[in-house]
Amino acid sequence: MRYFDLGIIALYLVGITWFGAQFRSSQKSLKDYFLGGKNTPWWAISLSIVSAETSTLTIIGTPALAFGGNLSFLQLVMGYLLARLIIIGLFLPQYYRGELYTAYELMRNRFGERVRKVTASIFLVTRALAEGVRVYAISIVVAIILGAGETPSIIIILLLTLFYTFEGGMTAVIWTDVVQMFLYVAGAILSFYVILNHIDGGWAHVWTTAAAAGKLQVFDFQFAFSSAFFSQPYTFLAGFLGGTFLTTATHGTEQLMVQRLLAAKNEKESRIALLSSWGVIFFQFVLFLFIGIALYVYYQDNGMALPALTERDKIYPRFIWEYLPVGVAGIVMAAILAAAMSNISAALNSLASTTVMDFYRPLTRAKQIDSEQGHQSSLKLARWTTVIWGGVLLAIALLARQWGNVLEAGLTVASVSVGALLGVFLLGILTKRVGENGTVVGVIVGLSAVLYLKFGTNVAWTWYVIAGSLSTLLAGVLVSPLVDRSPKGNA
Repeated sequence: MRYFDLGIIALYLVGITWFGAQFRSSQKSLKDYFLGGKNTPWWAISLSIVSAETSTLTIIGTPALAFGGNLSFLQLVMGYLLARLIIIGLFLPQYYRGELYTAYELMRNRFGERVRKVTASIFLVTRALAEGVRVYAISIVVAIILGAGETPSIIIILLLTLFYTFEGGMTAVIWTDVVQMFLYVAGAILSFYVILNHIDGGWAHVWTTAAAAGKLQVFDFQFAFSSAFFSQPYTFLAGFLGGTFLTTATHGTEQLMVQRLLAAKNEKESRIALLSSWGVIFFQFVLFLFIGIALYVYYQDNGMALPALTERDKIYPRFIWEYLPVGVAGIVMAAILAAAMSNISAALNSLASTTVMDFYRPLTRAKQIDSEQGHQSSLKLARWTTVIWGGVLLAIALLARQWGNVLEAGLTVASVSVGALLGVFLLGILTKRVGENGTVVGVIVGLSAVLYLKFGTNVAWTWYVIAGSLSTLLAGVLVSPLVDRSPKGNA
């Protein structure tokens, strides 16, 4: 047991929890609790987007991908940039037309209450499942630190995150995100430097060895449209288009990200925050991929057996704990836990905001909930809804043990249903004559198409969002004239 390192980790956990809880006094309304009062600077929102987009899955899963493969995952990241441009052009103007708390209020305005609840439900299920995988990923780190799979330790981290999210709402989420992002990026840079110092010849040797092994390949231009092509997740078309559609869906339609965009002072600052976040994301993925490549070279140089595929998520955290100097290991491990806590807090607040604003609020009178007394009771409800979702995430995490590489598992879970969600939003924004019934049919078709691809074919997960969104869009357009007598056309 490395008690000094454990002390650093414990100090971080207590410190970040205390810091987040300090924002309780600023929470006086649902606008404060769910949108941070809409006075957060763009750069903080940008870094918060990065933190929400990064998780323990990213930190331990990305090096594992490069360790066993190459840099082809960057093809997805390039698609992330195009997705941001699409969101800026299509989605943000719609969100800033009114006083919205969630993405799904936009769908209510366009189609009606039923579509709002359908889209909100898709988000709740998808985000809970994906975030449950992320919570499970913490167990990999904790197991290495403590030498055993300590479920109580995972519960402690979840409870600490829940505490400051419960107290400080979205303001606490954003500002703890900023602190945690700097911590885990600094930890990654520090660990990369230490890994290079363990390799004779340093960076030059890593580059030469990686190039000879084909580890530096970024683009895979396999254009032969065959069943084999569609089963490969990181060809150029699968990666770039998959990354574009996935990010357009997650950042443009999921409350987890839209909530941050709505927290900006105005649409201009929201655009700047979203676009600038891509540069940091690109840097992060390059850094974590090169960490994986450096670890591959380290294993090769020392004649170490390559771990089994199911064990590769443990390579990076195990190296940190076993080879980094005392104190440094504690800082880097705390950084990994920081990313985990950042994601948990973001998910808890977005799940609670969707539950309260899209399901509870429509059942109450707006004037009643917006009164002074209503604000206090609503804040209480929002906080306890956050607690309930914390329990749900823990339960899912305990079930997510046999899902393969944690990064791909998390992305796969999200990809199954967010395609249909994106398709609904495209119907709402791009069409004027598609109505509520046609949209619901489109959702059913889109989800069915992706479930077929997932369980009935070997098509790679990077195609799921593309298939789900396009089939939802096409089905909605074709079916609506048959099932909608007087479609709403106020888009």
